[in-house]
Amino acid sequence: MALLIVSGAIPPGVAHAQSPDASDWGFYGGDAFGQHYSSLDQIKRENVESLTVAWTYRTGELGEGFARSSKLTFEATPVLAFGLLYLETATNIVIALDPETGVQKWRYDPKIDRNRQYSDVAARGVSIWEDSDPKRQGAKNQDNCANRVFVGTLDARLIALDAASGRLCADFGTGGQVDLTSNVRIRDRGDYEVTSPPAILGDTVVVGSSVGDNRATDVERGVIRAFDARTGVQRWSFDPIPDSPAHPAAAEWNPSQASTTGAANSWGVMSVDEEHGYVLVPTGSASPDFFGGKRLGTNRFANSLLALDGATGKLAWHQQLVHHDLWDFDLAAQPALVDIEVQGIPVPAVIQATKTGMLYVFDRTKGQPLFPITERPVPRSTVPGEEASKTQPFSSIPSLVSQRKLDPADAWGVTFWDRGKCRDLIASHRNEGIFTPPDTRGTILSPGYIGGVNWGGIAVDQSRQRVFAAVNHMPMVVTLMTAQTLESQAKSDDYPHSDFARQAGTPYGMRREPLLSPWGLPCTAPPWGTLVSVDLRRNRIVWQVPLGSTEGIGPWFAPTRNFGTPHMGGPIATAGDLVFVGAAMDSYFRAFDLETGRELWKYRLPAGGQATPMTYRAGRDHRQYVVIAAGGHGNLGTPRGDYIVAFALPKGAKGTASGVN
Repeated sequence: MALLIVSGAIPPGVAHAQSPDASDWGFYGGDAFGQHYSSLDQIKRENVESLTVAWTYRTGELGEGFARSSKLTFEATPVLAFGLLYLETATNIVIALDPETGVQKWRYDPKIDRNRQYSDVAARGVSIWEDSDPKRQGAKNQDNCANRVFVGTLDARLIALDAASGRLCADFGTGGQVDLTSNVRIRDRGDYEVTSPPAILGDTVVVGSSVGDNRATDVERGVIRAFDARTGVQRWSFDPIPDSPAHPAAAEWNPSQASTTGAANSWGVMSVDEEHGYVLVPTGSASPDFFGGKRLGTNRFANSLLALDGATGKLAWHQQLVHHDLWDFDLAAQPALVDIEVQGIPVPAVIQATKTGMLYVFDRTKGQPLFPITERPVPRSTVPGEEASKTQPFSSIPSLVSQRKLDPADAWGVTFWDRGKCRDLIASHRNEGIFTPPDTRGTILSPGYIGGVNWGGIAVDQSRQRVFAAVNHMPMVVTLMTAQTLESQAKSDDYPHSDFARQAGTPYGMRREPLLSPWGLPCTAPPWGTLVSVDLRRNRIVWQVPLGSTEGIGPWFAPTRNFGTPHMGGPIATAGDLVFVGAAMDSYFRAFDLETGRELWKYRLPAGGQATPMTYRAGRDHRQYVVIAAGGHGNLGTPRGDYIVAFALPKGAKGTASGVN
């Protein structure tokens, strides 16, 4: 049983307030629809320049004694419910704060094994559940787990905590937790994790998994499971990879290959469609990412948006957005549920953003595309044993990234010398545009495996039919090689920016790295990261602006420019006509004009802000706060920290409840 640490627990008698559905931000994505949009407008374009720090909380978790502390990534988005702000650290410590002051109310530590080599050391948040049983809600004893905080852990547990006190809910699973490794093929401990908040539909908790990439063909399978929110009893499971002849994708797989293939997991955030009873599940690639000769075919249900019946787990509909993935183009972003105007009539829809930089929109009742999708020919593989898909599905919505071939003439640099080096580097690798398969010569992936749009997802202003996305534009390089070459290169000092992976069970190992000049800057012209607004009514990009500057990045003699940087994290939009986003490598938190994309405000955070912000009201004066986690990102190399920073307008300022014009 996990150990429990509870400090400063809330005393009995404190009134419960704001169930998740009634909260300003009761879910990871703002609401159950995952729109990352707030109707609050106290902070608006006219006064946002007055925004200042209201409070700061430090978690105290910097990975001390952790085996991979350098990879620690604080990606949490807090949620507000029952009068408290809930969040988790990268090591799954769950914390409840007073939303007005940032004072800690309770803290729970699941005591994950810090000596274990986890493939990913990140956690994005928790989910809140309110028991609909009036007997539970009417009980005088508030410490009865009628309201629960659900959290998944790096060591693959699903834990239920009492929302008022932080104590384990003893009636859930075994002493408050469910072991998610049960009945799952585990190849490597530490490579099967939960890094995103569970989805909750009624009294059902649905959880996916994060599976360490590129170790082998036979890694852990991406089974999606649902549990009773009260008891922890498993209700159903769905394996995206065929596990029997009766599986709906069985006819499109070689049975022996399917049995030895893993992943196709859902590691990002799911959404729930309460009206139709669906859980919308984005899935990733089957294993391994960059060679598919041992999983021939389209790999149906991998790299797909799945609509699962929340009561039974049966597949209602699906759309595969990458066939036979060879690029690590997982569907990482949370699906956004919206009503889309079709000939003036609102249609229930779901928007899926992708690492390829394409947006797809489907009718969420039956999965039919609301914007046409065309299967287009793409480059063929020259690697023996590989059979790349001949076509890929292209959306008719304008792409958020370039899809054309990268040419040596596109090389960029701050000096003639590094530009020439980049020109030679581009010329030495294969690139025929998007979906160019990995090669033993080295292939430039543009977009790269970080996106496009990654787990930060999108924000949607439904009234305007506008989508906002933080988009990466930095190319990456992937090279396939023999095991002997991989071992030799990995031991050398010649590849300081590279990751290596065995891809055991295939003929090829893999090396990957960003396409960088000798100065450590991208070899392609900026912007390398943008914030983009798309108008779905007119099917056009309204504006696109750089996201991030080169402040503190690159050689000392390079001037600081607002070039836009690679980033991790996503935007939110508000009725104050603002888009808030951190994410960029320069550690600034920014506010943009929703209509024009003009930067209106920025604040330098004490550490990297690689998280998605949120906003809410608190206090008797209903003051609006905007909150972001600032902890840095291990892979991006941004400054490390343990901060939750809340911003608000000064009390008495114009626009606030006590300073209304």
